[in-house]
Amino acid sequence: MKKRVYISESRDAQAAQTRSQILKEAKELFRTVGFDQVTIGQIAEAAEVSMPTIYAIFKSKRGILQSLIDAALPQEQFTALVEHSMKEKSAEKRLKITAKLARQMYDAEKELMDLLRGAAVLGPEFRELEKEREQRRYERQGEYVEQLMQSLTLSFSKARDILWALTGRDIYRMLVIERGWSSDDYEKWLAELLIKSLLKS
Repeated sequence: MKKRVYISESRDAQAAQTRSQILKEAKELFRTVGFDQVTIGQIAEAAEVSMPTIYAIFKSKRGILQSLIDAALPQEQFTALVEHSMKEKSAEKRLKITAKLARQMYDAEKELMDLLRGAAVLGPEFRELEKEREQRRYERQGEYVEQLMQSLTLSFSKARDILWALTGRDIYRMLVIERGWSSDDYEKWLAELLIKSLLKS
């Protein structure tokens, strides 16, 4: 039994290493060649694996990009902040945590920002993926806004739209990457703007 467990653990470790290597090489190729131009064959060659291996793990090039995005911010870190926010009684403190979550998520994605922007312009696969991700983000924020209703100055629909828009990736990219704001400045500004825009004075 111990031998089987050891073999299983060894295989799991090897599979994780293979997955990591594919993501590393794909990320570099997406960055240097462009998401739309890179083929699964090129990724397989760079990662020194077979094309069927890549398809078995990621299904498609879109699946690889999704995995790169998902891996940027560890799920445990994301979940911990969301749970902290949902437990917080103060609406103002909740919005500050929301700003922190946006900051940490986009800080983690920072080196993918140019790639994601380029892929959005060139790749229909990515546009569909991004639309799905943004829809999920919008839907998740619905429950959050519902719990803030007693403290809001706006209707549920408008508050939800504003929260979704202000916590989007594009504002972070423009201020932090293009205009050179520090992440601290972005988080502080976002928190203050959310509080001013959404809460009763």
